[in-house]
Amino acid sequence: MSSPTDLTARARIREAALTLFAAKGIDGATIRDIAQEAGVSSGLLRHHFGSKEGLRDACDDYVMAELARVRAPYLAGNQTLGAQAMSNALNSVPLRLQNYVVRSTMDGTPAGAQMFERNVDEAETWLAQSDIKTDDPRAYCAVLVSLQMGMFLMRDRISATIGADTHEQVGQARMLKAAVDIFAQPLLPPDMAADARAALDRLITAQE
Repeated sequence: MSSPTDLTARARIREAALTLFAAKGIDGATIRDIAQEAGVSSGLLRHHFGSKEGLRDACDDYVMAELARVRAPYLAGNQTLGAQAMSNALNSVPLRLQNYVVRSTMDGTPAGAQMFERNVDEAETWLAQSDIKTDDPRAYCAVLVSLQMGMFLMRDRISATIGADTHEQVGQARMLKAAVDIFAQPLLPPDMAADARAALDRLITAQE
């Protein structure tokens, strides 16, 4: 059984890995880098996680569990937590986890693909409890997750364009406020949206 000291060391290793994986990517962060960041030996890292792949799996599970905790009020259908939710979004921990998710998803590995699928699955759970109507829930959620991740993937370009560092709180707030404005109001008039859906449905039917 692990002692409290072991558990503390394990947590330090995981936190160091989250930071370096998000900053450098899975391939770019070495076991030696992670061990040094955590203040432990490479041997202790291998003792707890076996390999870098094992550590990555542990980070994936931890991040998904933490994001699920942050998202839980929405999945429970609670619509009264808007202010608290925005406060959580501006908190450095969820944003750091989001950065990890984006980096992990984009690394081209099967684990990255699985991370994306897990986020889409969670989005489908949320969609099923919402009033949003779509005849293709899986595609809706895949595109929604991609749009949300795209903000963080392109944050350096956004920072340069708006003249504020989106890695800092003020820049993050501006980026997230813009996202709220986009999601809070329709971009297409109802008649134009209906025409576009009908045209796309005809295209899909013709290709089947």
